[in-house]
Amino acid sequence: MRFGPRLAMVLAVVFGVGIMPSLAAQPAEKSKTTSAPARKAATASPKAKQVAPGKRTQKAAADRKTPVAKTSSKNAVALGEAQRLAVRSGAALVVEQGGRALYQKNADSVVPIASITKLMTAMVVLDSVPDLNGMVTISDEDVDYLRGSRSRLHVGATMPRETALLLALMSSENRAAHALARHYPGGLTAFVAAMNAKARSLGMWNTRFDDPTGLMSSNVSTAHDLAKMVVAAHRYPLIREFSTTPEAEIEVGGRQLTFRNTNPLVKNVAWDVGLSKTGYIHEAGKCLVMQARVADKPVVIVLLDSAGKLTRVGDANRIKRWMESAHAVRQLSTHAHSGAAGGQG
Repeated sequence: MRFGPRLAMVLAVVFGVGIMPSLAAQPAEKSKTTSAPARKAATASPKAKQVAPGKRTQKAAADRKTPVAKTSSKNAVALGEAQRLAVRSGAALVVEQGGRALYQKNADSVVPIASITKLMTAMVVLDSVPDLNGMVTISDEDVDYLRGSRSRLHVGATMPRETALLLALMSSENRAAHALARHYPGGLTAFVAAMNAKARSLGMWNTRFDDPTGLMSSNVSTAHDLAKMVVAAHRYPLIREFSTTPEAEIEVGGRQLTFRNTNPLVKNVAWDVGLSKTGYIHEAGKCLVMQARVADKPVVIVLLDSAGKLTRVGDANRIKRWMESAHAVRQLSTHAHSGAAGGQG
């Protein structure tokens, strides 16, 4: 049986035949592929709305007892072992949306979550079915005297509830989030109680909220719990829209001010982000949660306790390259199996 040059190269990659022996030794974050699926994933639209879960490729040849299937399986394992993911955040989790975990690191550690809290704040606000055009006023109660964080929303400023929600999600505005909770029926105490009740309803058993902003280090959770929260928040169209808005012009006290998203990946053309939230206080480190479509698959990414300004974004990019590399290997394997099956006739 004879193969054309193109198929011979594909078979060499998948089965480990001596044409390209160096491929399996490359780590995922440094590997490069020219396959069409990888190029397509790298140039996806930066704005994601609700997406259907992708279908995993089934390796039909895995159960065969022929020498070809056995060699392919071993080679796939070798490639998977070589393509290890080096995540620098203290805790991390990558899960298929509504499905299995693809990667985890300290995913059950209970840690402070900072402004990731605001996703729960937004859900509790929207669950109360408020008048989004109703006005909220920033008061002295909304000023952060605990950590002294800055804000361009001065005491006395008024805005529609919808604008306050946008600023809380997009720019992580603490005064906006606190004002939304204060204007909740029953006030701040009732709001925090509703946050914890919502967490329990989502099965977030290792999560506790003491304030609506995340400024208190007693707001704690795990990566596994936060993945559940991201999946739940993704069901709210306004949360998806506002958390991924790159920037907005907002009138505050008669002045037009530009507010920008705290996650630079939402405007990166290589990313297809459907939901995003960042967070930071000293006790929590840099944090990031996202729903995104990566390697033709909707996933939830949770990164907690990242040191340094760029680590959480760097980890997200490493995860993306790792998934795209694995996707490319699966595509090569599928094509090779198809070619081998056709040649055996």
